[in-house]
Amino acid sequence: METVTPDPRRWWALGALVASMLVLGFDMTILNVALPTMAAELGATTGQQQWMADAYIVVFAALMLPAGLLGDRFGRRRMLVVGLGIFLVGSALGALADDVNWVIAARALMGVGGALVTPLALSVLPSLFEPDERTKAVGIVSAGSTLGLPLGPIIGGWLLNHFWWGSVFLINLPMAALGILACVLLLPETRDPASPEVDLLSTALTASGLGALIYAIIEAPTRGWGDPLVLAMSAAAVVLIAGLVLRERRMPRPMLDMGLLAHRGFLFNTLAATLVMFVLSGLMFVLPPYLQAVLGHDSLGTGVRLLPLMGGLIVAARGAQPVVARFGARAVVSAGLVVLAFAALLGSRTTVDSGYGFTALWLSLAGAGFGFAVVPAMSGALAALPSDRAGSGSGLLMTLRQVGGAIGIALLGSLLAGAFRDRLDVTGLPAAAADTAGDSVVAAHLIAERAGSAHLAASANGAYVHGMTLALLVCAVAALVAALLAAALLPGTPGARRAGSPGDMAAAPADARQ
Repeated sequence: METVTPDPRRWWALGALVASMLVLGFDMTILNVALPTMAAELGATTGQQQWMADAYIVVFAALMLPAGLLGDRFGRRRMLVVGLGIFLVGSALGALADDVNWVIAARALMGVGGALVTPLALSVLPSLFEPDERTKAVGIVSAGSTLGLPLGPIIGGWLLNHFWWGSVFLINLPMAALGILACVLLLPETRDPASPEVDLLSTALTASGLGALIYAIIEAPTRGWGDPLVLAMSAAAVVLIAGLVLRERRMPRPMLDMGLLAHRGFLFNTLAATLVMFVLSGLMFVLPPYLQAVLGHDSLGTGVRLLPLMGGLIVAARGAQPVVARFGARAVVSAGLVVLAFAALLGSRTTVDSGYGFTALWLSLAGAGFGFAVVPAMSGALAALPSDRAGSGSGLLMTLRQVGGAIGIALLGSLLAGAFRDRLDVTGLPAAAADTAGDSVVAAHLIAERAGSAHLAASANGAYVHGMTLALLVCAVAALVAALLAAALLPGTPGARRAGSPGDMAAAPADARQ
C-alpha cells in the first residue's frame, strides 16, 4: 500500500487536473453544436458527421485501458502531459483542416489524447490526498468536467456566430497548454511498476473490432445491409471482438477483465449505464440539426436551447444521492430509465410545427432521467466489485460506456439518415443535386436555397422530423427495456446503499458527457 504524504501544493495540483478535465468536458458538446455548420461549409454527409463524432469515441474507448497502464508504468504526470500535448496537436489540425477526412483524422488524434488524460486525471488523486480529503478532491475534478456540459454548447455557439467553424477546435489550444504547464509545475510524478503490461494485440483487437462495427452501421443506410462490404465489416467485427474476449479470458492479468461480468450487480448496472449512454449520445447527435436547420436557430441559439437537457442531467446527478439513500439504487435507476423512456416517447410526438417550448419540456425530462439513472448505476457497478479488482472494473465500465455512446451515434444517426433520404421529396431536381440533398438536412436546405425551392425546404424539415421520431422511438424502447431489466435483476437496497457513497456520486457525473 502506497504511503501518502500530504503535499503542500496538492490543491494547486488539483487545479491542474481540473483544467485538464475541463477542456475535455466541453469539447464533446461543442462539436455537437458545430456539426450542422461544419456540414454546410465542408459538404459533410450525415455519415461523415457521424464519423466526426465517433472517431474520437472509438479511439478513446479502444485506448483508455492501455493508456492507464502506460501511466502506471512510465509515470502518470508524464503521460498526462503527453495526452494533453496530443490533444493540443489534434485540435490544431482540426482547426486548420479544410477537408472532412482531415477533420475525422484530427478527431481520432484527439481521442488518443483524451484516452490518456481521462483515466490518469483521477488515478493521481490517491497519491496527492489522504482518504479524508480524497472525496472532496474527486468531487472538484468531477465538477470541472461536468461544468463543460453546459459550457460547451454556449461557447461553441458564440464562437460559430463570430468566427469560422475551426474556432471550436482552436479554443482547446490555450486550455490544453494551460493544463500542460500546470501539470509540469505543480503535479508530482507517480507510477505503479507492478501494473500489468500493455497488451498490444488486445488493444489492436479492441480498436479494429469496434471500428469495423461502427463502419458497418454507418455505411449500411447508404450501401444497404446486404452490401458485400457492410456484411464483410460486420463479420470482421464479430470475429475480432470474439477474439478479444477469448484472449482476455485466457490472460493471467487481462486489461479487460471479462470475469467481472459474472458479478450480477456489476453486470446489470453496467448494462444500464451503457444503454443510458447509447441514448444520450444518439440524442446529442440528432438534436442540433433539428434546432438549427428545422427550427432555424443560429449556433449560439442552438447551444442555449440544449441547456434544459444539460440542466436536468446535472440537477438529477447532484440530487441522486439522497434519493438513493431513501429508496435504494434499484428503484432509482429503474425510475430514471422510465422517465427517460417517457421523455423520448414524448419527443417522438414532435412535429415540424411543435416549436421549441415542447422540445424544452421533453429535453428537461430526458436530462432528469439520465441523471437519476446513470449516477446510481455507475456507483452500483463500482460498489459490486471486489476491492482488489476496482481498477480493472472501473476500466471495463468506462470502456463499455464509451462503446454504448459510439454505437448510439452510429445506429441512431444511420436510422435517421436512411429515413430522411427515403422521405425527402426531390422531384424535379437534377440527379446530382437530388443526391446531395439526400446527404443531410443541412445539405437539403442549401440546395433549396440555391434553387429557390420552398417545397424542398419544407420536405427536408418534414423528412428530418420523421427520422428523428424513429430515432426517439428506438431510444424509448431501449430505455424501457433497460428499466425492466434493472427492476428485475439489479441487487436490492443493501447494495444500493453502499453504491450511494459520496465519493462515487461525485465521480459519476464527470463521465456523463461521453
